[in-house]
Amino acid sequence: MSDKAIGSDVVSAPIPVREILPWIIFGALMLLAIYFVGAEEGATSLIKGMYVHEWVHDSRHLLGFPCH
Repeated sequence: MSDKAIGSDVVSAPIPVREILPWIIFGALMLLAIYFVGAEEGATSLIKGMYVHEWVHDSRHLLGFPCH
């Protein structure tokens, strides 16, 4: 009797890093953009002042984030 199960000869190859790396970079940039649009003010602020807030002010309202 064989140790192989029926249909076990099909082995899926892992996804190559060069194919998934652009999606990882894109996702990281989108998370960073969401942070700056949605949370960059007040206690969670990384940059002093209101510069980032003023740059993304209209997009905050467009996306429904409260800011004032």
